[in-house]
Amino acid sequence: MNREYAVVKAGGSDPVILFSTPGFTAEQTIEKISLSDGAELWISGTYSSETDNAALLKQLRELEDANRAKEAFLSSMSHDIRTPMNAIIGMTALARRHIDEKQKVADSLSKIETASAHLLSLINEVLDMSRINSGRMVIADEAFSLSDLLHDTLTIVRPQAEQKNHAFIFSTGSIIAESLYGDVLRLRQIFVNIINNAIKYTNDGGRIEVTVSEEPHEDRCMLVFTCRDNGVGMTPEFLEKIYDPFERANTTTNSRIEGTGLGMSIVRRLVEAMAGTIHIESEPGAGTLVTISIPLRSEELQISTAALNGKKLLVIENDPELKNTYQTYLDEFHIAHRIVASDSEAVEAMTEAEFRSEPFSGVILGNTIESRAGVFDIAAYFRKAYPGMPLILVSSADWDKIEYRAVRSGIDHYIPVPFFRKTLINGLNSAFLAQEAGIATPESVDLSGRHILLAEDNLINREIAKEILSATNAVIDTAENGEEAVSLYMQSAEGAYDLILMDIQMPVMNGYDATAAIRSSGRKDAGTILIFAMTANTFAEDIAKAREAGMNGHIAKPLDIPKLMNTLRQIMR
Repeated sequence: MNREYAVVKAGGSDPVILFSTPGFTAEQTIEKISLSDGAELWISGTYSSETDNAALLKQLRELEDANRAKEAFLSSMSHDIRTPMNAIIGMTALARRHIDEKQKVADSLSKIETASAHLLSLINEVLDMSRINSGRMVIADEAFSLSDLLHDTLTIVRPQAEQKNHAFIFSTGSIIAESLYGDVLRLRQIFVNIINNAIKYTNDGGRIEVTVSEEPHEDRCMLVFTCRDNGVGMTPEFLEKIYDPFERANTTTNSRIEGTGLGMSIVRRLVEAMAGTIHIESEPGAGTLVTISIPLRSEELQISTAALNGKKLLVIENDPELKNTYQTYLDEFHIAHRIVASDSEAVEAMTEAEFRSEPFSGVILGNTIESRAGVFDIAAYFRKAYPGMPLILVSSADWDKIEYRAVRSGIDHYIPVPFFRKTLINGLNSAFLAQEAGIATPESVDLSGRHILLAEDNLINREIAKEILSATNAVIDTAENGEEAVSLYMQSAEGAYDLILMDIQMPVMNGYDATAAIRSSGRKDAGTILIFAMTANTFAEDIAKAREAGMNGHIAKPLDIPKLMNTLRQIMR
């Protein structure tokens, strides 16, 4: 039986063969389909039965639906990309026009930053989908902290929830393991995507509830993430195609939602690549519940308490749930403590302890403090009154944004919320170890006397990076390509450079080859000099390739200045 066929699209232009089977020879017209754009699909070939014809027609209609979705996607993307681009261009022009007016320039820069972040997220989703479809998506299997993952996720999504006046409730259920193995960047991408959808599709003043818990699962730990909202919900018809690429929900209350329509398709493929599951329940007008379960390897808790022996802590915390958490963890590890709710109670407790000759060894400044003064004012008071006492901030705030004020007020250490046993106890132990060594943990980045080689072919990117790095007081040399970077390294004295920041895609010689040339040069410092990729190639496979080439680490572009400074602080100790 013959099954050879071809599908020809005609109308408005010369006929185009969309596809045909390898042995196609027939010219018989079997069926004609009129498309929405006025064009026509002609199916030519020979078939054995009506069943074959029906199957082919079904495939063609699915093809048309897919084409319509892609056309709608391209139209939407054109609008969505132009929107932040217009903001960037317009605000740049305004900043130039008002260059001497600091407040207007600062406002323009803030809006440029917001628009740039939105544009970058759109581009990343398109690139992610491309990599998934081409089979180039690699899921990492690296150790990470659950506490850090959740803190980073909440730091990203909370501002959007606050902007829409949502009640944002986050809680943790049973947590079995804190140190897990997996792709932390992809997990964060999944969580942020789901929560952002809940925020976008929930009218102002709504409610978003996020819960993270763990369950035993064979030889692994099942990480369970749920996100419930009371938003507009979805129809059963849309739920059936929610994972289709380019699909976006339109609602009567919010008919223009920006985005690629790729988010949920990417989320499902990432979840499935991690051997996990995703389940969505939704009703129009009644909100949505998303449940994601992902099995992950875990490791036993490694907790150190040596520096806490004999210590007595004062905890200032007003949140009832966090009070109970402190009580549970500190009692479990037999760490003497007292919990108070306000700064006035804290001052009273400190005075009383001094009078009884039972002074506190350190102060924990909690996430919620009942106080007329700000947390930094309280810290400054304790720093002045008790100069050598560790002050540990435990907060949900983004450290990058508060670091300057925190350090100036005398805070020695920072522990992110949410925290678990390992995060809290090891964090406290590190703070007291730092005190014993005479080190203030969150210090300014001062690289005076250090020498950095920056290899970057793009003139503007090179200028930006050099300006940022110059703030550290380090000496900065630059190279325009990998070959020039190798030449500068070889011409320098051994040990002259402390760090090489290497772009990947450069003319003449790329970053991988330049790194390999340096590592194989035979110089005494060839194997020990720090070489970090500083590149827009940020996927897991790119990071792995950088390591294989002999690089010590990876710094993503566009540069996040606070994160860059934190990285420099860690690697240049």
